[in-house]
Amino acid sequence: MKNIFIKAVSVAMIACLGFGIASCGKKEQGLTINEGKLVMATNAFFPPYEYYDGDTIVGIDAEIAGEVASRLNLELEIQDVEFDSIIAGVQSGKYDIGCAGMTVTEDRLLSVNFTTPYATGIQSIIVAEGSEISDIDTLIDGDYVIGVQQGTTGDIYMTDEVGDDRIDRYNKGADAILALQNGNIDAVVIDNQPAQAFVAANDGLVILDTPYAVEDYAMAVSKDNEALLSEINRVLAEMEADGTIDAIIEKYIPSEG
Repeated sequence: MKNIFIKAVSVAMIACLGFGIASCGKKEQGLTINEGKLVMATNAFFPPYEYYDGDTIVGIDAEIAGEVASRLNLELEIQDVEFDSIIAGVQSGKYDIGCAGMTVTEDRLLSVNFTTPYATGIQSIIVAEGSEISDIDTLIDGDYVIGVQQGTTGDIYMTDEVGDDRIDRYNKGADAILALQNGNIDAVVIDNQPAQAFVAANDGLVILDTPYAVEDYAMAVSKDNEALLSEINRVLAEMEADGTIDAIIEKYIPSEG
């Protein structure tokens, strides 16, 4: 059996790759693609980081991005898109930032830069009550079919572990949960906070006690827009120092005790 392991992204690597890229395109147009606005791409089915409250997208990412926009004297505009299209949209200049509980990975760093991290996530495993799957080793070493949200780190990690044949990909985490309930797949690998929300809302599902991966969340920014990257990092540092980020996270994920 394989040992349970933790994957981590080097913050130092993020910082190093965040600078030194030649600036062009957007810099001539101004800090953002639309004057006076900060256009954010997200996938709003990832509670508590982004989700719908009526017709409004709310959550940790939405509030942090909203505060960043406010401190830059910009209006935040959120566009709800498929998760797998966010990086390409930021890279092409369609969106200013990608903010969707997004983990920094080496592959993504080939296409975009990332801000300094503002939150930490954990990949978790959801199974049906009474499942024979008891831990990550059992899941990987067996012949189980694993549901993931397409393009997420859960998708990346599990595909690397077990190959395409045992992976079923879904546009939304909720679709993977439905497939698990219907018996079409054996487990779902997804970030812990959405996992908790899904399990709380659906009887007969449990989260395994052992986490699969620990990772940092950051905002994706075009490599052609160093100015915006620098300004967002400056504001995020201010928000970290004055407690704003902690307060937003605490609002959605209250500390135990």
